[in-house]
Amino acid sequence: MVRSELDLAKTEAKAEVAKAGKGAGLLGGAAVAGYFALLFLSLCVMFLLGEGMDLQWAALIVFAVWAIGAAVLAVMGRAQMKTVNPALDRTQETLKEDVQWAKNQK
Repeated sequence: MVRSELDLAKTEAKAEVAKAGKGAGLLGGAAVAGYFALLFLSLCVMFLLGEGMDLQWAALIVFAVWAIGAAVLAVMGRAQMKTVNPALDRTQETLKEDVQWAKNQK
């Protein structure tokens, strides 16, 4: 009985760790996209001080795309992290049932 409870706990824990890993990966992607947003913003400012209008608008458009990408990844990562449930509900329920069963055996 204890072995089956441990197996259930392992299975539940693996599922929750997988969810947390996916959320962390999305947040990591948001960090990379945010880095590129800052890089292209810096390039935009540099080119605004330098050359002609076409290059400036191109740099600004690239910045906007990276900023939108960072925002989307951050929202998705945060939503994924909110779904993580480390409580192992099914294991707790079956443990309570096992305790009740053991009490009734006396």
